[in-house]
Amino acid sequence: MSTVSSVNTKTSLKSVFNDFKQLTKVGLSVSVVFTSITGYLLGAENINYTTILLLAIGGYFMVGASNAFNQVIEKDIDAVMRRTKNRPLPAGRMSVTTALIIAIIFTIAGIAILYAINPKCALFGAISIFLYTSAYTPLKAITPLAVFVGAIPGAIPFMLGWVAATGNFGIEAGFLFMIQFFWQFPHFWAIGWLQYEEYNKAGLHMLPMDKKDKGAIVQIIFYTCVMILMSIAPVLKVTGKFYIYPVTAVIILLLGMLMLYYAFQLYKTEKNTDARKLMLASVFYITIVPIIYVVDKFLH
Repeated sequence: MSTVSSVNTKTSLKSVFNDFKQLTKVGLSVSVVFTSITGYLLGAENINYTTILLLAIGGYFMVGASNAFNQVIEKDIDAVMRRTKNRPLPAGRMSVTTALIIAIIFTIAGIAILYAINPKCALFGAISIFLYTSAYTPLKAITPLAVFVGAIPGAIPFMLGWVAATGNFGIEAGFLFMIQFFWQFPHFWAIGWLQYEEYNKAGLHMLPMDKKDKGAIVQIIFYTCVMILMSIAPVLKVTGKFYIYPVTAVIILLLGMLMLYYAFQLYKTEKNTDARKLMLASVFYITIVPIIYVVDKFLH
């Protein structure tokens, strides 16, 4: 009997932990923390491991809080979509109260930890959570412009790392913000293309002009080009202390061209398979480019 109950306890503990991971979107949180740390390494003159640890924990809490609030607000919408209906709230495995308690604890802890680095970090963390939950989430059900609003909190992590390292928000942090800001349009619209029918069913507006057509792909191509220009601009030494070698700019340009290639493929075929390739290329881009910047910095 005790063996059965201990197995059940283990199973229930595992499912509670899995639900917690789903609520706070651990995978996404880890990628955000990774981007923040690369931003820190770019800005830091001397690397402080305590600051990196605080940035990682604070950043995870910040993203976890945003996602938990988002899932509380969108519980009924999530229940409609195949991709999200098994999340802990719509599936009934977690109560709204539990999710809210987690979200509030994460918010307070995240902002406090970021404040321990410097007050500007805490401010940007608070702005990020506020915009994501109070503007982006409700706007998705109203207008395609929600993606523009959502791109603001989504672009904060890279810049947050620089601010954690320097205590300043200058042109360097601004450029890191812009790179990640413009990257989000091809990324999210590729997802919007893939999930169009599901989002439509749930009443969410995730494609420009709300149409799955060539017009949406023209916008994807346009924003990919802007993102590439922003990413290679530091080679011109117009971005303060943040500059890169010409060879680095060429590598980043080639990575951007890979995204552009898939965007043009999507324009030609309008097939979901090409939208998926574009989405994967965008994930590859935002993972590799910050690493390239850091390597470049340490070669100066």
